[in-house]
Amino acid sequence: MSDRLQSAWQLQQAGRLPEAARIYADIIRSEPRNFDAFNQLGVIYLQTGHFADADRLFTAAAQINSQSPELFYNKGCALQGLSRQSDALACFARALALKPDFVEARNNRGVTLLAMKRHKEALACFDRILETNPKLAIVHNNRATALLELEQPQEALAAANAALRETPNMAEALYSRGSALTRLGRHREALTQFDAAVAVDPSYADAFTHRGITLALLSRHEEALPNYNRALSLKPGDIEILYNRSTSLLALRRFEEAVPDCEQVLRGDPNFKYALGNLLYGRLSCCDWAGMTEQTAKAAAGLRAGLRALRPLQQVAISSSAADIRQCSRIWMRHEAPPSKEPVWRGERYDHDRIRVAYVSADFRRHPVGVLTAGLFEHHDKSRFETFAISLSGDDGSDIHKRARAAFDHFIDVKDQSDVEAAQLLREMEIDIAIDMTGFTENSMTALFARRPAGLQVNYLGFPGTMGAPYIDYVLADRFIIPEEQQEFYDEKVVYLPHSYLPNDATRPIAERTPSRAEAGLPDDGFVFCSFNMVYKITPDIFDVWMRLLAQVEGSVLWLPESNPGAVANLRREAQARGVAADRVIFAPYVASPGEHLARLRLADVFLDTLPYNAHATACDALWAGVPMITLLGSSFAGRVGAGLLAGVGLPELITRSRQEYEALALQLARDADALRALRDKLARHRVTEPLFDTARFTRNLESAYLTMWRRHQDGEPPATFAVADTANP
Repeated sequence: MSDRLQSAWQLQQAGRLPEAARIYADIIRSEPRNFDAFNQLGVIYLQTGHFADADRLFTAAAQINSQSPELFYNKGCALQGLSRQSDALACFARALALKPDFVEARNNRGVTLLAMKRHKEALACFDRILETNPKLAIVHNNRATALLELEQPQEALAAANAALRETPNMAEALYSRGSALTRLGRHREALTQFDAAVAVDPSYADAFTHRGITLALLSRHEEALPNYNRALSLKPGDIEILYNRSTSLLALRRFEEAVPDCEQVLRGDPNFKYALGNLLYGRLSCCDWAGMTEQTAKAAAGLRAGLRALRPLQQVAISSSAADIRQCSRIWMRHEAPPSKEPVWRGERYDHDRIRVAYVSADFRRHPVGVLTAGLFEHHDKSRFETFAISLSGDDGSDIHKRARAAFDHFIDVKDQSDVEAAQLLREMEIDIAIDMTGFTENSMTALFARRPAGLQVNYLGFPGTMGAPYIDYVLADRFIIPEEQQEFYDEKVVYLPHSYLPNDATRPIAERTPSRAEAGLPDDGFVFCSFNMVYKITPDIFDVWMRLLAQVEGSVLWLPESNPGAVANLRREAQARGVAADRVIFAPYVASPGEHLARLRLADVFLDTLPYNAHATACDALWAGVPMITLLGSSFAGRVGAGLLAGVGLPELITRSRQEYEALALQLARDADALRALRDKLARHRVTEPLFDTARFTRNLESAYLTMWRRHQDGEPPATFAVADTANP
């Protein structure tokens, strides 16, 4: 080695790279075929992240000496940095051909295969290295990464543990262990591993990101946000981190903050999973309708292309098409909760004294589903049915939670269990019928049902549509929400209950004292239209109708639930844009007492339903409080619930089939006090005589549905659509 080359090498080893680079460049100018100078200058460029320059120098070096395995290894590393994975793979293959025991080249070959999503080949690479080098922590950890990509979290956990046995404080292996525990549903344990990873390496952006994700999975979204913020400070503009931050902001109802994150994600990748749905939901929740038509069209195109454009509940909020909702559910199921290759239930038929029914829900609490079902659970015939509550959320201290605990034969909290553990638990309890009452809504555990813990699995109440899953056998419905001609859009077999599919609790108290209008923030005089739906269900065309009603009915007001500040401001602005004074849209603050809220509702004259997503629990509130509701019959499950409720309470005359009819009926009732009074009197009578609020009758009909399902199952017959006869009829 020449003196100049020796000097450059010493400077390079000392970390004085610019000085070394200048000497290597001088050597190349005077000795244009000096292999070592080209190669080492390339290494310096590789070390400093100048991958294109490094590749150029390694290419020149290879023309001088094509027999150096280290050269091709280095060139492969530069090509990895340029994301030219196929070319990198070829270089590592060349290095291995020259030096078959070149561990670093084989390891990087595996890493490149991971980047190319050739996970099985990558795993084989790592396994081959470990046959002769079993103590290499980095290879054990790369193996863990491959196993995670192959959806083998238990094996990945073992591989991460092997890496940590060799290098106990290896941040990457702590991260891999956390990722494996997350996949296994062991979120609290995972959190400790991400904590340890960032303690070892405070600049580990991915560990901060996944710490945030884990906190979000534990519904600790406020704590998740600083982790996403820290990760973004390390990887500015990273769209995956921005996406995850947006989901936590949406969960915290900080919609206006979530929207810019969604927009930035979509600028980086217009097809990023669920980002468009998050954007639409965020804007709808702010009642910011700018660009909605264009964005909805993009969502429809993405759906047709099989992309993960929206989550199913987001699709329900914007779509009137049962076919599109099924497509969205199928896409979600295929990616997020595919059928298990090893189902827990293996075809057994149980012989119990009572049919064992398990209700799986995150909503045994003060939640619309919890309120609707409290009476149902209490009315079950315990001589024929043994009831199990499988709770996916904790005790919120509410009366609803206490009632649920008292109503069930068995109340089991699985919020800290993985879907694997919860599925095994249902199998061990020999559940005959498992009811998914959460569907695709918040805190759901669809993956539990994907593992098929019971012979009969039913979609009920949580999600208003098909779940698009081959492991869900039945959906409970009524004749309004799934007309016969729409059965083809449901992957479940349809069970028709004789009245509305929604249960109700006939014991719900209404506070004796009705507040004055002034106390409720309403004018002393004037007609009060109300709609206590979540504001994301309000669409521009429905709001147009409401504003026309206010314009035509002097002194009338629209009474809505108080929501986020953005929604309040935007709705007032939209009213003014339609020629209606902003103060005629009045927002009702949250009232903690359900009884006081129902009493307050009596101040309204008419409840106006929304479309494409009808009122569900809020419609029941209005009818129970004695307020007539006008609904507009849609063409999807969620858009037809109101009709079933009105039929169930004996007021089919309030079902309309066009916006013109909807508006005309609302206008008629606002102008005809006698007609409205007669309707209210009729509702007051029907409230105690018609089936909608007859909890015991509803429960008997539901039990009849369960019994028919169970008998078919016991006889070895496949699920089939059927209708339940009303138990009140002879």
